[in-house]
Amino acid sequence: MGNSYAGQLKTTRFEEVLHNSIEASLRSNNLVPRPIFSQLYLEAEQQLSSLEAGSRVDNEEEEEEEEEEGSESSCPVPYQMKPPPEGCCTTDGFCQSGKDLRLVSISNEHIEVPSGFLLVGAKSPNLPDHLLVCAVDKRFLPDDNGRNALLGFSGNCVGCGKKGFCYFTEFSNHINLKLTTQPKKQKHLKYYLVRNAQGALTKGSVICWKGAELRGRQSSSSTCSGTVCQLTESAGLPGSTVSEPPPNPPSRTLQTATAIDHTLSTAAFCSAAYNGKESPKQQLVKNNLSALSRPLVLGTLTNSGPPKKRHKGWSPESPSSAETLNLPLNPQVSNRIKNDGGSLSSQPHSALVGPASSPMVGSGEPVSVPDNLLKICKAKPVIFKGHGNFPYLCGNINDVIVSPLLYTCYRNSQSLSRAYEQYGAPTIQPISEEMQLLLTVYYLVQLASDQVPLIEDLEQIFMRSWRESHLSEIRQYQQVIPQAFPQVPSHIAPVTSAQLPWLAGLAASSCNDSVHIIECSYSLAEGLSEMFKLLIEGKLIKTNYVVIICAGRNRAIDSCIVITGKYQARVLSEGMLTPSDYQKEVNYQLVTGKVESLGSFFSTLCPEGDIDLLLEKFYQENQGHISSSLPTSANKSTTLNGTGAVACTSYEIERHQIRPFQLAVAQKLLSHICSIADSSTQNLDLGSFEKIDFLICVPPSEVTYQQTLFHLWHSGILLELGLEKQHLTKQRVEQYVMKLDAEAQIKFKVFLQNSMQNPHTLFVLIHDHAHWDLMSAVHSLYPQTELSTGLVDRLLNCREVKEAPNIVTLHVTSFPYALQTQHTHISPYNEIHWPSSYSNGVDLYNENKKYFGLSEFIESTLSGHSIPLLRYDSSFEAMVMALGKRFPRLHSAVIRTFVLIQHYSAAMMAVCGLSQMKNYTSVETLEITQNLINSSRQCPSGHGLMVVLRIPCTPLAAVAYERLYNVRERLALEDNFEIILGNPNSGITIGKHFVEQLKVWQKIEDVDWRPQTYLELEGLPCILIFSGMDPQGESLPRSLRYCDLRLINSSSLVRTTLEQELGLAAYFVSSEIHSEKAVVNDVLESDPEKLSSTDNEDEEIATEGSTSEKRSPMKRERSHSHDSASSSLSSKASTFCSEPSPPLVTAGDRAKSPHQVLSNSTEEATNNHERQKQKVDKGAQTTISKHLPAGNEQLDTKQNIKSAQISITSSSSSPFSSSSSLSAPTPNSFILQTSQCSMTKSSKQPPIVFLPKLVYDIITSTDSSGLPKSSSLLPYHSVMWASSFRPLMSKMMTCTEQSLYYRQWTVPKPIHMDYNNRNEGRMDTFHPRRLLLSGPPQIGKTGAYLQFLSILSRMLIRLTEVDVYDEEEININVKEESDQCYHQPGDTWPDLETFKKIPFDYTIHDPKYEDASLICSKLQTVNSEDRPKSRRQEDMYTHRQTTRMRLSKYAAYNTYHHCEQCHQYMGFNPRYQLYESTLHAFAFSYSMLGEEIQLHFIIPKSKEHHFVFSQPGRQLESMRLPLVTDKSEDFIKSPTFTPTTGRHEHGLFNLYHAMDGASHLHVLVVKEYEMAIYKKYWPNHIMLVLPSIFNSAGVGAAHFLIKELSYHNLELERNRQEELGIKPQDIWPFIVISDDSCVMWNAVEVDCSGDRKSDYTWTERNVSLKHILQRIETTPNVTHYALIGMRKWSSKTNTAEIKEPFSCCHVHDFIMLNVDLTQNVQYNQNRFTCDDVDFNLRVHSAGLLICRFNHFSVMKKQIAVGGQRSFHIKSKVSDIPVSISPAQYICAPDSKHTFLAAPAQLLLEKYLQYHSHRFFPLSLKNYRHPVLSVDCYLNLGPQIAVCYVSSRPHSLNISSSGLTFSGLLLYLCDSFVVASFLKKFQFLKGATLCVICQDRNSLRQTVVRLELEDEWQFRLRDEFQTANAKEDRPLFFLTGRHI
Repeated sequence: MGNSYAGQLKTTRFEEVLHNSIEASLRSNNLVPRPIFSQLYLEAEQQLSSLEAGSRVDNEEEEEEEEEEGSESSCPVPYQMKPPPEGCCTTDGFCQSGKDLRLVSISNEHIEVPSGFLLVGAKSPNLPDHLLVCAVDKRFLPDDNGRNALLGFSGNCVGCGKKGFCYFTEFSNHINLKLTTQPKKQKHLKYYLVRNAQGALTKGSVICWKGAELRGRQSSSSTCSGTVCQLTESAGLPGSTVSEPPPNPPSRTLQTATAIDHTLSTAAFCSAAYNGKESPKQQLVKNNLSALSRPLVLGTLTNSGPPKKRHKGWSPESPSSAETLNLPLNPQVSNRIKNDGGSLSSQPHSALVGPASSPMVGSGEPVSVPDNLLKICKAKPVIFKGHGNFPYLCGNINDVIVSPLLYTCYRNSQSLSRAYEQYGAPTIQPISEEMQLLLTVYYLVQLASDQVPLIEDLEQIFMRSWRESHLSEIRQYQQVIPQAFPQVPSHIAPVTSAQLPWLAGLAASSCNDSVHIIECSYSLAEGLSEMFKLLIEGKLIKTNYVVIICAGRNRAIDSCIVITGKYQARVLSEGMLTPSDYQKEVNYQLVTGKVESLGSFFSTLCPEGDIDLLLEKFYQENQGHISSSLPTSANKSTTLNGTGAVACTSYEIERHQIRPFQLAVAQKLLSHICSIADSSTQNLDLGSFEKIDFLICVPPSEVTYQQTLFHLWHSGILLELGLEKQHLTKQRVEQYVMKLDAEAQIKFKVFLQNSMQNPHTLFVLIHDHAHWDLMSAVHSLYPQTELSTGLVDRLLNCREVKEAPNIVTLHVTSFPYALQTQHTHISPYNEIHWPSSYSNGVDLYNENKKYFGLSEFIESTLSGHSIPLLRYDSSFEAMVMALGKRFPRLHSAVIRTFVLIQHYSAAMMAVCGLSQMKNYTSVETLEITQNLINSSRQCPSGHGLMVVLRIPCTPLAAVAYERLYNVRERLALEDNFEIILGNPNSGITIGKHFVEQLKVWQKIEDVDWRPQTYLELEGLPCILIFSGMDPQGESLPRSLRYCDLRLINSSSLVRTTLEQELGLAAYFVSSEIHSEKAVVNDVLESDPEKLSSTDNEDEEIATEGSTSEKRSPMKRERSHSHDSASSSLSSKASTFCSEPSPPLVTAGDRAKSPHQVLSNSTEEATNNHERQKQKVDKGAQTTISKHLPAGNEQLDTKQNIKSAQISITSSSSSPFSSSSSLSAPTPNSFILQTSQCSMTKSSKQPPIVFLPKLVYDIITSTDSSGLPKSSSLLPYHSVMWASSFRPLMSKMMTCTEQSLYYRQWTVPKPIHMDYNNRNEGRMDTFHPRRLLLSGPPQIGKTGAYLQFLSILSRMLIRLTEVDVYDEEEININVKEESDQCYHQPGDTWPDLETFKKIPFDYTIHDPKYEDASLICSKLQTVNSEDRPKSRRQEDMYTHRQTTRMRLSKYAAYNTYHHCEQCHQYMGFNPRYQLYESTLHAFAFSYSMLGEEIQLHFIIPKSKEHHFVFSQPGRQLESMRLPLVTDKSEDFIKSPTFTPTTGRHEHGLFNLYHAMDGASHLHVLVVKEYEMAIYKKYWPNHIMLVLPSIFNSAGVGAAHFLIKELSYHNLELERNRQEELGIKPQDIWPFIVISDDSCVMWNAVEVDCSGDRKSDYTWTERNVSLKHILQRIETTPNVTHYALIGMRKWSSKTNTAEIKEPFSCCHVHDFIMLNVDLTQNVQYNQNRFTCDDVDFNLRVHSAGLLICRFNHFSVMKKQIAVGGQRSFHIKSKVSDIPVSISPAQYICAPDSKHTFLAAPAQLLLEKYLQYHSHRFFPLSLKNYRHPVLSVDCYLNLGPQIAVCYVSSRPHSLNISSSGLTFSGLLLYLCDSFVVASFLKKFQFLKGATLCVICQDRNSLRQTVVRLELEDEWQFRLRDEFQTANAKEDRPLFFLTGRHI
């Protein structure tokens, strides 16, 4: 009751109460209705009689929810909270002023409470486990009788002190309750708060609103006899439970023996329903999460006033309020609620957010539960409430269990059609209640007597029925689900309530009384009474289910279903227990001695009395010596080893090695990391990390912890990552593995501090076994809670981890389902699933081992597989069932454990000679025990088998250990095998004798060594009692032979639980076993990507020979070469323990299936000591190799073995036969006898798994999609289904599709750590740096993630390294050797006058021009051997020599580099938009092109200060240039131009670090069509966009335009600055033209401090580009140099090269160009290659100085994309890529040659490079007679030399006197070339001429103008053109011969 009518009677409220009162009086026959005003003031009626008063538990939260909700058909009106004031705090648990109100936070603070006020605890729906402290005027709170509370509210905020809240709505807004329903004080003010003895504020008694929970004032005697209990469904409580009563209940609690019966106290309160009619937000609030920590209420009940509309039978005396019995609920229990039953009783998915619409409220006459019901029926019936009203139960209510789960399922199914409304489907009627009940009866009828109903089955039946009835409407929206369940006719006419009982009875008539229908006419009460009567009378002995239907004509049906079958009722009731309750219940039964009756019963079974007496007698008889029935002792083998006798060689512990699978997974992980880094979100900056660090989190299992340390140690990863030095200690390794226990927080804090202190280290946080403990930290803040609970959430989800940019979290698990919900933190794109080994029959990974996991185990049970690996023990199950009926009060886990201990004890006794005990064990247990005890005798070293006995309950495991230990001691088997108690919280303890054995086997000399992991128990014969509620990632050794899971909790059915139990048996088998059987092996490899594998009729799986009479599995041969350790026939095979060479079956038999061979070779077991004989088909020729003494002889049989399929080997049926000899074979039969090491055999075959029958049925049965039924179970206990309306999983689903299925259809419960991961209004709740690796258990995930760390580290190092060209200079031998030294080695700058004396070196020395023509400067002698061989075109890039260099801090970077310093420089900042840029046109005229050139600049706002704009129109006028005299340390004067194409990602344009932060002007020169992509990647760079006519041009065009633009700009700047009084010659004339692959720069430092002047030493170091440019810019007289460059770096640089610090030679790649001096020298805009050589020659011939600084060098990075390689020459006609040879680049004019889509100039250059010898045949390798090239340098290939001359007047040319040329090349010659110029040169006779012109006309004009016909002979056929179409303007050339 909120303040909507605070303090006064509002009309609407008055009318409502009046209406209810009148309605009640009309329904009532005997009593006067309550006074209206007393209802309004919440006045309670007097107590009813104790019988009636105790007949229900009030669920006041639920009632209020129903008040809001109204009737079933009406939807609640959403409540809109007033938005909070802007800027105020809105955090849950804090008031709007930001003060903490949570009780846990302020319990010790002093709080001033005004007079008349009380401190009370308020509940917030968003903080279910916290109370918020409020001060409330006590007049507005009820008294102890729940009366006299004033309407309205008055309260104060204890946080900020704000007073005077007069409305609860206002107050709830202030304390941030964030409600979606009308605030009511009754609903949210829950507890009085009191101070305890220490003065701390604690939760007190419940505020008794409406008299609903009266604090008990009655005497216990008045209620003891008649206390009744109705199990409620707590509103919104997902399977809460009543905990044990406190030892000393408070005086106010009602103490009744019946109410706190222990058995009842552990029964689960089942889950609330999913309404389906509310928005998730409403459901969240309605699911009042306070139930999770609220004490549950039992006790006597009283009336509480106005009825709910749906309770039509309400009368004023209807009991509806309770005097409470406050049983404090253990918060740990409520937090770790595990509704894991796959059984109907405990399906957690029904506990979805939202309350049940109909509470477990009784109506009508109470039903008395008979006394002694449990005693008579031997089971507690489980009553599932169905439809309608449910009567009260009174009397002996401890003997029944009531659950609302079926009601929940019905309600959920009513909302099925809503799922289709989002698709626009018309509103369809949901399935009717009558139909639901009828389908339920159909389902129950078809269940077998040993089956338990599953809620998933029922949901799928309802869904399928609904879909079929509305098929036409929904077909277009969703695919029809295949039939899964009992056939239901498709278009059924609606079932009426009158027909229902008859139809139900008809359905049940065929089931032999398994389902009994009771029809009642008035109410369910009479049906329940009749059912109880029939139970007491014993008339329902054969009945498992009683369906009670009350169907009247004019009202809705009432129904319930009672589970009376003893087995079903037991499973369902036990399935309601949470794991902690299950443990508590078992412990209680052990502590209180309830199990003693079971022990005494076992004693009566033995014919000779107590089994202990038998043991004692046996012990006395055999004391002092080992039983004579054991022919050899365990000690014997040890002695043998000690005396040097032959020992077993098969023993080898597997060391760390990476398998192909693991490497593939590691690479997948790496690619995901890279994709995160590559995404535009910039969530991971890999480029900023220098190294890797990591922390592995494991569950608090000591064995798992040590196991991870073991893997880490042997992987060598710590040394590889450089985290540790060579001398590694265990203490250092422990720093990298964290056990999630109480001490974890300390280690984790260190990890976080390291991550903050090392921002350049990438920290990988690996959460192994990640499905363990996903508890929300909010739910584990109670003092009683285990410290480890919720640790994962507290640590891995803390703010520091989420926000740290250098922490990547990797979750690793075999069962990822709980991390794949609607609220998961992990993006589906960040999931990595273990890959499939086979794809379409092709082995993707060359694995030498075969993995056996769940699907392979299931496959072995299919028909055609003679030896199933999964089994159940029918005799054990029968005995358990019988004892369950005899001891109904004992938990089945106790019974099962005691029976199994008895079986193992009897089996041990039977094996030791007490053969009469065989009858008191099962065949399966006897087989296990025989093979265990016998195993160590089959090997001379004493190697044996491991048997895992899984006992989840720790107290029971301790009992089992103690009992089996005692039996073993009495039987004198203590040296035969060990019994180990495996407790997750402690290490491994084994006897000294066995430790010594292990040390001998493993060659360990450490005196103090003890095994710390189960893997180190390899070969130890032992029973490992594996305890703990869940396995925590422990791996088992290869000697594991049997995995006994008969004691796992079969009533707790969730997918993760089942699969992780079966995961213990997951195993690797050597795949060589199947090597000859490729076809069979092919199918054996099931696809882990699929949920289940295909049938394989021919699969063979071998197992131990068994002596059991029943179900003795046939031993079958597995085709392998019988080396005990591997498949290779090594010399080891001849040792004593090896298996002998097997019999071989000839090719004739190979055609048969393995089963034909099997059937032909039957095993004849005569008695236990006779050997099994094996026969082979008469027709089969058999070959058998004799026992070979040496390995070399075995090689002869290798081919035979390979070429034949091997048949069956023999194994002795006797458990004691220890050795035998190999006899010669008879023609048709043979006997194989050998001593075989059991461990060797077991390591070559998967273990055998024993399961409970219930689990076996679920695992091996399939649903309609072909999947195991286990896969449709709820995936995890802390998640629930989002809807009952969900499709079935498909058999063909990959792991990725499974993940998406769970992400859509599961939601976390409030106890799950992902529950609050919801961002309102934003879909993306994924954490960007969180990944999930999932793979089958025991498959090698640890090795995979350790390998991932290794390759990630290598990649980070690789990211900081680049491949740079590392080549020696070429043509060194051609260089003129001169003794003259022009400069001293230590000179910083060249002296201008001295430099002018240095002759120009024409020879090209740059190694990239190794394929270029040599340039002759004078008469030179060049041997042909000195010239390199011509390389193929592609070799030019791929075969150049490179070396890997670590990037220095002065490197240039591509777009993948991100760091804090250069973010702004790059223009990438996630917080801001990309930098704005403006486009500016810039035009100038150039006479050579004959037109005006228009260029475009893209100038970012941040770079506009480099330019001058006109004031009115902001037109670009010029680029600012500095003065020659300017000097500044932080300023580079020369603008840098970088022409680039095809390298928007890979070009090295980030010069921020190279320039060392100095201010500089950098312009990218790009083609027009690439402008957009370059702008996207480099938004803060200035772009110069070339005109579109240059889109297909080469680098020459870019260089040409850069130079012409720069000169034009120089003129503009001179004019502009001249007006400012600056001389033109003072404007800085240099620009830098840099390649886009220049990565680093180096400087040589020369030390001339030697004695002699000529002595010096030098070192080379990496320097910044700023350092180099500033050094060059400060060169004296720098403006007198036309070109300045530097060496290309090489590691092979020798002293001679840098002896002369300055050279006058060619410069490349990175040049400073003086645009003023070179005004009249142009780049050739047509050129694609060698344009820099051509330009250098022009500059030199113009008399200008070219200077190379030899002390500076540039490193060029190898970039595989873009640049010259972006030009692809292809045919113009066809789009099909055809390789075209350079010979086809030219053709005869007017021919029908295929035209090519490439520039004519490129075709010309490429043709001349590869085929110039066709034009200049005399020049080939004729270096004394070069080709004369006029005004240009064209590459004619390495085997032809050229001589460059310039036709310009006054140009510098070489002296041609004495030179005779072998050819003449005239390329586009201009008017400077005249006939007289050419006549100066001498040519050989027969020398050739090539004239190249733009068209045929100019070709003829040139011939005439130059008078060429005087000396040259031309023929018509000597005219050619480039292979271009006419519109592409081909080049034409004419060749001729010298006369």
